[in-house]
Amino acid sequence: MTISKSRKKLSVVVITLNEEEEIGACLEGVTWADEIVVVDSGSSDRTIEIAKKYTDKVIHHDWAGFGAQKNFAVDCAMHDWVLSLDADERVTPHLREEIQKLLSETPSCVAYRIARKNYFLGQWIRYAGWYPDYTIRLFHKKEGRFCEREVHETVQVNGVTAFLQHPLEHYTYRSLAAFHARMGRYAALAARQMVTEGRRFHVHDLLARPFWTFVRMYLLQQGFREGVSGLLLSSLYAYYTFFKYATLWELQRVKG
Repeated sequence: MTISKSRKKLSVVVITLNEEEEIGACLEGVTWADEIVVVDSGSSDRTIEIAKKYTDKVIHHDWAGFGAQKNFAVDCAMHDWVLSLDADERVTPHLREEIQKLLSETPSCVAYRIARKNYFLGQWIRYAGWYPDYTIRLFHKKEGRFCEREVHETVQVNGVTAFLQHPLEHYTYRSLAAFHARMGRYAALAARQMVTEGRRFHVHDLLARPFWTFVRMYLLQQGFREGVSGLLLSSLYAYYTFFKYATLWELQRVKG
């Protein structure tokens, strides 16, 4: 692929659903981009109103799954280079400068992995497998696309990738109630994805997998170094794992 040596323009794409508490800060950090695209799947709060303060490209699209929804947003982007964000993510000034510098030159890769500083209950979590949490977010849309999964979607690219130096800030799970609310939805989506992939439920999934999740995060990935937050996080993810496989059992029981 040959990319022009002239300055590359950037489209920022964000998918939303009832994100009035997050979307303003997210978009405020990318006002320097050449285009902002917000794809909303039916918000009933002030998400759309707030988003329209930052862009006139706010598009409704019925929910199609995380991967498909993000691909739709990418398809709506005018420019070849795309930065895909979640509403609870923030582009720092250092990351902005790094991206602007990269696009003012000739990028040597078709996609770039960006670390995420994940916050839990307001605390940056360095351990428990939560940092650096590299993920592809900046890519040339002709060479990259999200895999169309129900959840845990990733960008698949045709070409070489590299790492950016500066991270995104990710303000996930600001409260235990927020974790609980999202857990049920994500567990259901993950269970449906496993059914689609032909995965079968086994009793040991309920016994061994939650236990291993806790041991991996709290001990092997040193979540204990985060204090009470690390203990809570490891325990909650063990519970999420249990609930995910319990939901898989339920789906297969109903289907059977």
